[in-house]
This record gives sequence, structure tokens and C-alpha cells, in this order.
Amino acid sequence: MSIDIVPLRVEDHNRWNILVRGYKTFYKTELPDSTYDEVWHRLLNADGIYGFGAHLQGNLVGIAHYLFHRTIWMEDACYLQDLFVDEAARGHGVARSLIERVAKSAREHNASRFYWQTRQDNTTARLLYDKVANHKGFIRYDYPLE
Repeated sequence: MSIDIVPLRVEDHNRWNILVRGYKTFYKTELPDSTYDEVWHRLLNADGIYGFGAHLQGNLVGIAHYLFHRTIWMEDACYLQDLFVDEAARGHGVARSLIERVAKSAREHNASRFYWQTRQDNTTARLLYDKVANHKGFIRYDYPLE
């Protein structure tokens, strides 16, 4: 099966909405509809965030959202914030293809680093991540701001 990775397009909206809500459900995150609308418009306008869609046989089956940010000690870094593949399309190389496409974008932007994070118990995804990247042992803490 041929996987086509392209920037998200207007016609991807309905499928993107299903996939991104699946992603947010996995991470137990609830957001108002207006937030999804805002993110979609930002993605289409490359307003500081970018997105790729993975298509199998013309159907959007995976998404990747990423951004570039400054660092203190080196050039800009590329952060893969969201990566999600429809359960029915898993095991066909979709996630790996999305990661490789974002890595290409990071190289094109001369990023000094390309990284992402996931939950420790996301064992299925970590099987792939351990093959394509290096886990450096960092643990993330979130300080409540409310």
C-alpha cells in the first residue's frame, strides 16, 4: 500500500476532526469545539503550527502536528506535538512515514533537534519510537498554573 504524506488540506477537515478527537480521547483531554476550529484554521494557514496528513488509497488515516521553537542553547528545535493513526490503518507504516516527513521538514528548516513525548504506558507507539529515535531518559513534570 502506498502512503501519501502531504500538508493538511481543506478537504481533509472532516476526517482530521475524527482523528484529532480520537487522539485527544486517548490522552483524556476534552476541548470545546471552538478550539478544534481554531487549531484547524491555524494549521491551514501555517500560523506557527504545521500539519501533515497520511493518506492510504485516498483516505486520511493519520495526522501529525508540529511546530518550531527557539531554544536557549542551540538553534530552533522541531517538536512533534501530535501523532495519531486510525486504528484500522495501524501496522502499515503510517506513523513511521509521518515521523520521517516531519523529520524532513525539520532538516529543511535547519532545526537542531526533532523530538516528541508520549505517555510512559503507550507501549504500542513506544515500540516504533524505540526503533526510530533515542529515548534520553527525561521525565516530564507539569506544574499547575490554575
